[in-house]
Amino acid sequence: MANNRKAPAQSATPAKQPKPAITFERAKLLCPDQGKAERIAENFGLFCPDYENIRDQHSLALLNMRDGFDSALNEKATALHFQRIVGALVGSAVGAGSFYSDKVSEARTLATRTHEGGQEDEAPVGFENKARRAAEFAAEMGLQAYALLAAAHGAVDAFKDITGEEWKPYRAPAENQPLEQRALKTQLDAL
Repeated sequence: MANNRKAPAQSATPAKQPKPAITFERAKLLCPDQGKAERIAENFGLFCPDYENIRDQHSLALLNMRDGFDSALNEKATALHFQRIVGALVGSAVGAGSFYSDKVSEARTLATRTHEGGQEDEAPVGFENKARRAAEFAAEMGLQAYALLAAAHGAVDAFKDITGEEWKPYRAPAENQPLEQRALKTQLDAL
């Protein structure tokens, strides 16, 4: 009997670009700093989050979590557990910063269209125009990103206190290694 199956066609799409690492440095680049957060709050009549308090509370929360384990986790398990927790908080700040950046771009685009006559300058009475709403939403997202950056900062600080090491994002093992080599490396790392 002949095999009538065709071999799958090779896709013409380029190889996937690796995602940028989720680092605290990247979060700091994407999220507003204190000066920008204060300007946003002042110009939009919003409350500026208390960065120092948020940072301190998140650091304290992680230190309390460590104390809650007492001696249930060894050093390696403690480092892995808190690496994941800090990674989640840093990832949240990176995500919020990226979303904020997108919303700022959208607001600027709408403002440019309005200025160039592509949209009515005056909204109906009682309603704000679309560009104004987009700018206000971007401002709110900026202050949220700033608050999440503070939480990530506290978590990174606590990780150093807990483990004695700087927090680094988790990096998956190289995918080009044969499965047996990756399994052996994982087993040896566990020892």
